[in-house]
Amino acid sequence: MELRDINDIENATQRGRKEMFRFGTALLFIIMIMMFTANLQTGTGVVSIELVIAAMIGGYMALNIGANDVANNVGPAVGSKALTLTGAIVLAAIFETAGALIAGGDVISTIKNGIIDPQLINDSDTFIWLMIAALLAGALWLNLATAMGAPVSTTHSIVGGVLGAGIAAAGWDIANWNQMGAIAASWVISPILGGLIAAGFLFWIKRTITYKDDMVAASKRMLPILIALMAWAFSTYLVMKGLKTLWKAEFYEAALIGLIIALLTYWGVKRIINRNANSMQNNKNSVNKLFTIPLIFAAALLSFAHGANDVANAVGPLAAIYDAVQTHGVSASAAIPLWILVIGALGISLGLLLFGPKLIKTVGSEITELDQMRAYSVAMAASVTVIVASQLGLPVSSTHIAVGGIFGVGFLREYLKRNYANTIQEIRDHHQGADHHVTERFIQKFEKASVKQKKLMLAQLKDKQTELELTKKERKSLNKVYQKELVKRSAFLKIVAAWVITVPASALLAALIYYAIRGMMVP
Repeated sequence: MELRDINDIENATQRGRKEMFRFGTALLFIIMIMMFTANLQTGTGVVSIELVIAAMIGGYMALNIGANDVANNVGPAVGSKALTLTGAIVLAAIFETAGALIAGGDVISTIKNGIIDPQLINDSDTFIWLMIAALLAGALWLNLATAMGAPVSTTHSIVGGVLGAGIAAAGWDIANWNQMGAIAASWVISPILGGLIAAGFLFWIKRTITYKDDMVAASKRMLPILIALMAWAFSTYLVMKGLKTLWKAEFYEAALIGLIIALLTYWGVKRIINRNANSMQNNKNSVNKLFTIPLIFAAALLSFAHGANDVANAVGPLAAIYDAVQTHGVSASAAIPLWILVIGALGISLGLLLFGPKLIKTVGSEITELDQMRAYSVAMAASVTVIVASQLGLPVSSTHIAVGGIFGVGFLREYLKRNYANTIQEIRDHHQGADHHVTERFIQKFEKASVKQKKLMLAQLKDKQTELELTKKERKSLNKVYQKELVKRSAFLKIVAAWVITVPASALLAALIYYAIRGMMVP
């Protein structure tokens, strides 16, 4: 066998070795959880098989949350090259773990979002197997979504699991259909709000900085305001969501703390930009670089808040099962022991390290192209939307908000590009019969003009306009020529489809799993 053939075989097997390492590490983590819980005696002094199974599935769920959901926090920063993939993974792992352990909570509701009535569950054994079925169904759906490259809501996954297993255990009357209606509404509310807010911020940046003749002067004036707004939004978001288990702050208290931090940030950023302005070039790249450090902070804070909030999706059902095993009853809330929080924190971080890069790349670069300004807009959408929705009492998904924000900036860019291309074509139509160099000179002057000057030039053209007799079909075909797609439609359709079927799919899986368990348990 030639040396070249050996190298080909080596390269062909390299990917398989990496996959085996990931799988083996995840399996070792789950085995260690099972060994720990097998040696953990409950109040009766007897090892609980149900608890061992539940802990195993809870670790599996945590791995899948890390693989799928954390991408929304760091994906835009990676896509815009504010962070490298390795740097983002390490940063997110640290802050996810810190958020879960520091602010993950001491007590949690045993029934996620109050979607089923626990009073209709006959006994603790039924409740335990119901929660095991819900947890396993949510984890399996997340695993499938990650394999497909679709970022989905982990909250919706576990909600669907609890709903499906609850109906299988006690019938249709157990479900709180009003609450389910609110969750279904969030499928639409979350991405639309996120997309509109992200597009609004990006358009504001374009109008106030990148559309100006002197971008350096515009940056000195506007960037301190934009970054101070980011400091306010993230400080308020962190106090309201990330630290809510340590300190239950009212909105006005969180907003006041955020305002103080924003004013300090404004003062500091203004000094830095004024000091470095002379070395800045008058182009978008220089402006983009000024957003890099704020984006790194945003990724860290989003990861901390996510770890504090979403660790409950992994260990909440496990905590409920642990409480039921100890008390032999069904409680409305359950304490979360430290060892359960550690399983959730380590599982999320390990899932991110082993399987996270796929979804990070999807969110960061496979939906639409992101630079630092666009990633800033997405990060602002993620924090502002949660704050607004919390005050209005609207149920929203952080996953849907972040991905909706990415779609928002992509579709805004499409609209602006298409609109600009149509405008250039109109200019050429108005100059029909003129020399080529006259037309090109006017277009060059138009491209360099400010927004105000552009409007004036177009108004002057329209005054001299001769009506072009175009049929509706001709206008439609002309629009198609200049319809540049900057959002991948295949990614858009795949992700939206995954969002829509998350709750039904995890509910159906949970019902089937519960029936399978009951079939094995019945003599």
